[in-house]
Amino acid sequence: MANIRLKSARELELMQHAGQIVADTLLLLRGHLKDGVVTRELNDIAEEYIASRGAVTSYAQVGFDGVVCVSVNEEVVHGIPGPRVLRAGDVVGLDIVVIYGGYHADAAITAGVGIISPQAQHLLTSTENALALGISLATPGRHLFDVSAAIHDYIESEGLSVVRNLVGHGIGRSMWEEPQVPNYRQGSRGPVLRSGMTFTIEPMVNAGRPETKTLNDQWTIVTKDRKLSAHFEHTIAVADNGSQILTVPSDRSKTWATVPPAPRQEVHIARSM
Repeated sequence: MANIRLKSARELELMQHAGQIVADTLLLLRGHLKDGVVTRELNDIAEEYIASRGAVTSYAQVGFDGVVCVSVNEEVVHGIPGPRVLRAGDVVGLDIVVIYGGYHADAAITAGVGIISPQAQHLLTSTENALALGISLATPGRHLFDVSAAIHDYIESEGLSVVRNLVGHGIGRSMWEEPQVPNYRQGSRGPVLRSGMTFTIEPMVNAGRPETKTLNDQWTIVTKDRKLSAHFEHTIAVADNGSQILTVPSDRSKTWATVPPAPRQEVHIARSM
């Protein structure tokens, strides 16, 4: 708990400004997901737009070649934008982190190119619902890993699997801060949530099994069984009256994952060990 930094009102304001840039960029790119588009073109659009808003990519700090991760179909996260051509029916994850005023914000969406299969749509809808559920539970006094357990239970109730070796994270002056935010059950309930905590909730969900592997480029992570994967993410702050999404676009009506889902079965909260 000592390593989790609580943010001031001014810090939250800067993070929310960074978050709006991230969200607006993601929605801009989502509108360009069309048959025949090259993934590097998406990166070029994002790079120009982020600069026009007075922000810079956080990815430069870690040596990633691009300002947006473009992960297609079986690619879970960290897809490098390049010569790949998108085709109708593809499922595309877009993940962006920027810095504004010295503070980072991070978000991701997954969307289809044209008409996608019912199975792919179920994957996307369930993953977005899992994010909404996690956000709704990130309230003061609750334990962090109760959120993790609820996401895990919901996803499994939908016949899908949660990636285990990738997690959400604290964020603020650094792109990665404490705490880690798993999307699956833990052996404890974790730290108590307090107003001023900021972190990402980002379920990464597979249509098949949860195992992944990293490709030879040392960035792109794919499902081991090569089945589809989806990723939705918001940066949030724990607030006195609940949870606050910091990655909200200029058009607030286009914010993703804001309404908690109604799971088909009861969500069981993790118990103390």
